[in-house]
Amino acid sequence: MARTTFRFVDLRLIAIGLVFVLAWAGIGYRLFQVQGADAAKLEQLGFDQRVRHETIEAKRGTIYDRDGLELAVTVYGKALIADPSLVEAPEEAAALLAPIVDADYVEMIQRLEGDGRFTYVARRLESDTVEQATAAIESAELVGFSFIDEPLRIYPAGSLAAPVIGLTRLDDGSGIEGIEAVMETELGGRPGKRVVERDQAGRAIPQAEFLLEPSVAGSDVVLTLDREIQYTAETSLQRGIERSNATGGSVIVMDVASGEILAMVSLPGFDASDRSTLDPATLRNRAITDVYEPGSTLKIVTVAAALEEGVVRPDTPFETPPEIEIGDETYTDHGNNAAVMTVSDIVAKSSNVGTIKIQRQLGNEAHYRYLDAFGLGRPASIDFAGESTGRLDHLSEWNNAAAGPSAAIGYGVGATPLQMAAVYATVANNGEWVEPHVVSEIIGADGERTITEPRRHQVISAETARTLRTMLRRVVEDGTGFRADLAEFLVGGKTGTSNKFIVETGKYSETETIAWFIGIAPIDDPEIVVVVVLDAPNGATDGGRYDMKFGGTSAAPIFAEIAESALHQLGVSPTHDGDD
Repeated sequence: MARTTFRFVDLRLIAIGLVFVLAWAGIGYRLFQVQGADAAKLEQLGFDQRVRHETIEAKRGTIYDRDGLELAVTVYGKALIADPSLVEAPEEAAALLAPIVDADYVEMIQRLEGDGRFTYVARRLESDTVEQATAAIESAELVGFSFIDEPLRIYPAGSLAAPVIGLTRLDDGSGIEGIEAVMETELGGRPGKRVVERDQAGRAIPQAEFLLEPSVAGSDVVLTLDREIQYTAETSLQRGIERSNATGGSVIVMDVASGEILAMVSLPGFDASDRSTLDPATLRNRAITDVYEPGSTLKIVTVAAALEEGVVRPDTPFETPPEIEIGDETYTDHGNNAAVMTVSDIVAKSSNVGTIKIQRQLGNEAHYRYLDAFGLGRPASIDFAGESTGRLDHLSEWNNAAAGPSAAIGYGVGATPLQMAAVYATVANNGEWVEPHVVSEIIGADGERTITEPRRHQVISAETARTLRTMLRRVVEDGTGFRADLAEFLVGGKTGTSNKFIVETGKYSETETIAWFIGIAPIDDPEIVVVVVLDAPNGATDGGRYDMKFGGTSAAPIFAEIAESALHQLGVSPTHDGDD
């Protein structure tokens, strides 16, 4: 009987058959896993890869000046985004895109290699850059990249009123300085949410899952600033800084009846539209953050209190020797040779000795009460980020003999230019203190308007205020503030010069001063108060006759320029022909 023999070719066929059987079995098992056991899990994974939860940025509200001119507005640009889980070759993509969008190559790689499903690749792209990047992405068939609309904050007026308006953060657009920060809740609105399915190229899939929670646009904010007055104040202050070699300065123009800030200047300033030149040192708004000893400008409070309390009259005489000793302090009068001065003379000639004698009759308790009532020692407004409280030690801390006399002539008390604007506006407004404010109204996305109602309280009588204005007129007419006089309007005000306190040394500078002039215009029918402060002016004018470190020399002419222009801008008719 013959035996069957297996040939090598038969073994090979069996092996091949087994391979096919195993392969089909593997495929079948995999199909069972995919379509059966793991179907739900894989379906969810695919859904997660397609579906994206995206935030819909709310359109930020616009900031306007009092006439409806845009000071800060949001427009829309493009941002290049990526889904790192879909980017196959981060280094190659970065090498291609970084030069086009002007991004850092290494940083872009780090972003594209991240673990999340979303990252910004480049932001605030101009249209030509978007076109170049789009062409490069399509040419290289890159997946995981797309463009989205992105809100951009721009400032049409450039550097005008920049420290007041502030600026926003580049990454999330939230306010970080000025009104942008203070009014963040109102301006920022409420972001929305979007759930959308996208393909690997980032395109929305038609007829796919799409859920939407709309964003709510931010409210618009109308400021009290007058752009023309603001511009005049900035240019006049800049010229004054250059003329006096000062390191900086600030100006406030305030409507006396309403408390509205028509202009607020802080120099050096910045341009929020040009971040490349932004110096952090210029971000602060000197008018509300910097605290100075007001010097002689604070004498008006001492005299106001004494008049209101009936301690003195305008014609009350005081002996005024060249110097006076109080406790361990010696106070002097520079250039005052009169042996006797009335209260009106003391204000006009800015006599330290005379003012101290008035304060001694008034007493510390009453003096402190009026300093507090005029708003010293606390923020003047709620409209400003970082506003200082100034410094007014409580009466219980006036524990040396010279505390009251020093406060009488503007030392030992710290005030911001805004606080001092409110003090003089009180005198101009017949004794009623009105809260300074820069926000006029808020207009909601639904059109609802919220108008600012400033706080008010009476400090001195209208009669006392009128008497003080007469004295302040004399300061300009024949006193230390003659450079503030105007040809067409009767104005009044007060000069002030205080030695600059150097924080690093804890001592007063022997050479540097803070120079003030605060004026009311017109003095016979007040409309505005103008505060001018110069930081460390120096040099001389008129052939070296007058030292720039004094407020009457350096700050008063700046007041004159600003006040005259502002009154014309406001349509105030001239009240003076300049002949008397």
